[in-house]
Amino acid sequence: MEITETLFDSLAHLARLQFSDSEKTTIRADLQKMVSFVEKLNEVDTTNVKPTVIMTAGIVQHTRADEVQQLQTTAQVLQNAPLTHNNYIMVPKVIENPNA
Repeated sequence: MEITETLFDSLAHLARLQFSDSEKTTIRADLQKMVSFVEKLNEVDTTNVKPTVIMTAGIVQHTRADEVQQLQTTAQVLQNAPLTHNNYIMVPKVIENPNA
């Protein structure tokens, strides 16, 4: 499989990533190396190779039962917040909407 410029641009768009022309060249070459490596692995004959043993098989996970508890009141939580409004904690905006 070849990582074409069209495929690279499509992947970058889906991932919401933007690259300069020099970054595109470098990253596209790296992606092509990764795809070539995986394709090479597909050529290996594994018909007589047993699957890897799963080391966690048979181990029981001990967990506690989920129980609803009222640990703090709303007022107690809001006392620790630096900025509040109508029983809500106000936080700084971290994501900008370019279409707004």
